[in-house]
Amino acid sequence: MKIYNSLTRKKEEFIPLEEGKVKMYACGITVSGEAHVGHGFQAILYDIFRKFLEKQGYEVTYARNYTDVDDKIIAKSKETGIPADKYAQMMIGEIDGVMRELDVDEPTVWLKATENIGNIISFIEDLISKGHAYPAPNGDVYFDVDSYPAYGQLSGRDKEDMLDGVRVENDESKKNPYDFALWKAAKEGEIFWESPWGKGRPGWHIECSAMNRAAFGEQIDIHGGGRDLIFPHHENEIAQTEALTGKRFAKYWTHNGLIKVNGQKMSKSLGNSLLLKDLLAKYSNEAIKFALLSTGYRGDVNITDELFPNAESHLVRFYTLIARAEEMFPQETGLCPEIDKKFDEAMSDDFNTALALSDLYGYFKDVSRYLGENDPTARRMTNQIRATYSLLGLFKKDAKEYLAKYAPKEEVPEEVKKVAEERWAARLAKDWAKSDALRETLKEMGYAVKDSKDGYALSKL
Repeated sequence: MKIYNSLTRKKEEFIPLEEGKVKMYACGITVSGEAHVGHGFQAILYDIFRKFLEKQGYEVTYARNYTDVDDKIIAKSKETGIPADKYAQMMIGEIDGVMRELDVDEPTVWLKATENIGNIISFIEDLISKGHAYPAPNGDVYFDVDSYPAYGQLSGRDKEDMLDGVRVENDESKKNPYDFALWKAAKEGEIFWESPWGKGRPGWHIECSAMNRAAFGEQIDIHGGGRDLIFPHHENEIAQTEALTGKRFAKYWTHNGLIKVNGQKMSKSLGNSLLLKDLLAKYSNEAIKFALLSTGYRGDVNITDELFPNAESHLVRFYTLIARAEEMFPQETGLCPEIDKKFDEAMSDDFNTALALSDLYGYFKDVSRYLGENDPTARRMTNQIRATYSLLGLFKKDAKEYLAKYAPKEEVPEEVKKVAEERWAARLAKDWAKSDALRETLKEMGYAVKDSKDGYALSKL
């Protein structure tokens, strides 16, 4: 099994620190607002990574965090008049509900910054004692970037790039402008905790380092998040943790691509953020997953007007064939192990969901052909597809219930569907005479048929 490591910029054989066990951490959501499709994409991916690693026989401990105190949450607290801690808890409840609707499993361990304040303070004290951090007169504490010569190893940035690539507060109490805050002195009216440096709260970057150490110790196997976190967040995590421990923090760094909407990066400032709750009101959670996973996880996902409708259309087609197979061969329980083998081969190559999903089109062509031949292999294939692809969150629903909810409401009559499927089976068998004759039959029934590499579409004449 190979995983692309962002730190080394190449695929590497996956060998965990401890044989048979995997410690995996993924940066979760800052709960300053509702969950959008980017949050959903990342949550889906690391849920799948965990499940596939478990399928390969590993014992996986998967930790995920909520950032429940930071500048954005404090700003929302002031805007809404809701205390910051209560606002964060309210948003966590809403986000949890949406994730359950998306059908994303809980991690092994949930971590929250506010439940780790003692761990964070202890971490900062240790950094100060080792000469890697320093308190400022105003109560802030900063990490001394110059004390860690390897800074920039993940992002490939030098110090000039650091100044250009991130907002830097020109605080005279800093040794250098690129030093970053570990602890922030509380301003009037802000949430705070007592610390050796006065009333304050943690900086964003230290939270994940301290929570990781509390959950796993000094080292983990896989650390993940969105590509936008490489700098400065993950770069700072590496610096803090490795400066403290003297050990390599994470063996494999994994980063998923970003969400674009019609070619533009999704952002609140552009007004093109897509909330998960809005997508789930229009499409099945399986269609959302099918659409997002059709791109390799390291690539950007470009959401166009057609992306989710097309995914739903494909699933309707697939579920139609599953329903027919289950109806025609109700007692058939056999499987097709070759499907599972090919899936494992795709996923073992850096979790290649795009390749695994592309195989479905060929499988369902074969299912259609076997149905036309009244061959129970059709049911064996759909049984295996259900068993294998459930790991991606697909084909978990009752076929008839799915079709009743998501198939187009202008339903093609069953007798027309039957002729269309028979014609498609004839076409796959290269029985052109029968295929042409059935095309004419469809015309007489008032329907035109259009073929493509993925199947066919019917339309009323």
